[in-house]
Amino acid sequence: MDIGYRIKQLRTKNNLTLEELASRCELTKGFLSQLERNLTSPSIATLQDIVEALGTTLAKFFQEETEEKLVFTDDDYFVDEREDCTIHWIVPNAQKNEMEPILLELPPQGQSHEVAVHEGEEFGYVLSGRIKLVNLDTGKVYIVKKGQTFYVKGSFSHCLKNDSAQPARVLWICTPPIF
Repeated sequence: MDIGYRIKQLRTKNNLTLEELASRCELTKGFLSQLERNLTSPSIATLQDIVEALGTTLAKFFQEETEEKLVFTDDDYFVDEREDCTIHWIVPNAQKNEMEPILLELPPQGQSHEVAVHEGEEFGYVLSGRIKLVNLDTGKVYIVKKGQTFYVKGSFSHCLKNDSAQPARVLWICTPPIF
């Protein structure tokens, strides 16, 4: 870890000059300047004083910042092959997020699982084929073709069906995650 860079990073984040930080830590401006340029090393006690003046702890100071993964490939996907459909979990561990996208493949005569009433909302985009969005409470059926979308609130139980002879693929996104 580059201790000098981390100190400078926290100092500038807190909008402090070298002089202001030096005053808070009872150190000299020159010493802090040398620390930030890695020309000298602080004792543990001195480093603790500096990080406290920067509003953090030694544990947080040394905690590695991990970059959140933003792009996912086929290698990241989890595929769940079921009897009536195949679900591609296209964002790993999406249940920790506010949205959960899946790629749903429905073979001819295939069907998704039943989605019970929930507090969230769902969006779907039919990538290929044709599906039926079925309101299981009323029996009402909505036809959604390739290039069309659906948007539903979780106020009724529903599922997706493929009654055609061709496979269908649907990008289906739910918030909050329920899949």
